[in-house]
Amino acid sequence: MNLSRRQLLKWSALSGSALLVGSYPVFIERYAFQVNTYQIPIPNLPPKFHQFTIAQLTDLHYGFLMPMMAVEYIIHTINDLQADVVVCTGDYVDEVNMSQEIDAVWPQLMKLRARHGVFSVLGNHDHWADTDRSLYWLKKSGQDIRHQAVAIQRGDEKLWIGGAGDYWEDVLGIDMAFQNVPPEECKILLAHNPDSADTPFQSRVDLMISGHTHGGQVIVPGIGAPILPVYNKRYSSGFIPTDQTNVFISRGLGWSILPVRFNCFPEIAVLQLMKTPA
Repeated sequence: MNLSRRQLLKWSALSGSALLVGSYPVFIERYAFQVNTYQIPIPNLPPKFHQFTIAQLTDLHYGFLMPMMAVEYIIHTINDLQADVVVCTGDYVDEVNMSQEIDAVWPQLMKLRARHGVFSVLGNHDHWADTDRSLYWLKKSGQDIRHQAVAIQRGDEKLWIGGAGDYWEDVLGIDMAFQNVPPEECKILLAHNPDSADTPFQSRVDLMISGHTHGGQVIVPGIGAPILPVYNKRYSSGFIPTDQTNVFISRGLGWSILPVRFNCFPEIAVLQLMKTPA
């Protein structure tokens, strides 16, 4: 078939457009890291912690198509935010049975800085890569909050930050984390998988901060995220009230299963805690 010059230009334009559309979710949006600020209402928040800021890093998935250059950029961006606290909620590596990725990414995570500290827990991918090695670095980093709680103090008021084990691959230990915390005090829990909010626990938790879902990675307008790796399909992203606590879920930074994002930009979430009427 002989094509005229006009037809050739038309087909070239169509092919170029198709290539651009096809490559956008893989090579453009997936690296368009956003910094998004969310105001989080907490009635039990001590007044001196009003507008306290928490920067969240989650679901980094360092490895294939998440190069070290991107990791270093993310760490630098978070440090520039000068948040009161940085929290990391798991899945720092991507590959299964790959301790080399763990050994490479944790020295970068140890460069995170915040006024009142950096606190971290593990996700399912960290266990799948190598549980023992992930736990080693978690402790070595000085960021370990798994199954324990730390008080942040302003004057005579306290805000407690505790950590759960991974929902799939560890003992959750929510009550274990807060066993030495007075029941009426304000508590924030780091738990990689938001399904943790639907498990039985006795401790009062004023806010659970999670990741794991990636926001679905692909959001279809008018439909939402077709695929979410959680039992409770309400848990996509953002602030979600539940029967036991309120949950904030970040869209995270990396990818899993397929290296795409569409209408679901990767994010560094900044949570601004707001004292609200009970």
